[in-house]
Order: sequence, then C-alpha cells, then structure tokens
Amino acid sequence: MHKTHLSLKEMCARFEVTPRTLRYYEEIELLSPTHRGRTRFFGPRELARMTLILRGRRFGFTLEEIRQWLLMYQEKGTVIQLETFVTTADERIADMMDRQKSLANDIEDLRALRDRAADDLEKALAERGMNSAT
Repeated sequence: MHKTHLSLKEMCARFEVTPRTLRYYEEIELLSPTHRGRTRFFGPRELARMTLILRGRRFGFTLEEIRQWLLMYQEKGTVIQLETFVTTADERIADMMDRQKSLANDIEDLRALRDRAADDLEKALAERGMNSAT
C-alpha cells in the first residue's frame, strides 16, 4: 500500500534535501506539513509542491517566484498560474539561451588560448631539446 504521509526524514530522503531546507520552505510558506506534536508529516499536496519547487529551482527560478505561483494557484486557479508561468518561462529560456551563447564564446576563446599555449609549449620543448644537444 502507498504511504500517503511522509515524515521529515522520509521527505528528506525522497527529495535529497536537508531537514533545514524543508523547515525553511515551511517557514516561508512554500510547504505546510501537518504537525503531530513536534513531528511533521508531508502529504500528497506537499509532495507535489516539493516537486514543483525543485523543478523551479533547477531552472533558476527564485523561491519568491515559486511561492507566487503556488499562491496564485491557491487564490486564482490554474489558468492565471499557467499564464504567469508561461510568460516567466519564456523570459527564463531567453536568459538561458543568452548564457548558452556566452558560454559557447568563452569555450571558443579558452580553446584558442589553450591551443596557442600548447603550440608555445611545443616550441619551447623543441628549442630546449636542440639546446641540450649542443
């Protein structure tokens, strides 16, 4: 049978995060686990939210942006949330593409510097070989 509520330890293991991370997400109202005494339990809603949080973080969205999406869904429904996400995702994709181009240029520049250094090294070693022969 599928377990519907996870303990803090189980949640950490499932999502590969620290207890401190989960407590922080609770503090900033990204997650709302149920409490039994001092023990936290995370239900299906929190698992879905955690999946969204980690996916958002993977793509570089801020915790505040993620919090706003979750709040939007809760207050205004799916359509507004999806419209906002599409707009923000388009902006993030454009930013990522710019960084990709910049990184490609940096790789090209570094490769050229490396190649020149390798040529200089080869010449220096060849000269040293000739000088030691005399």
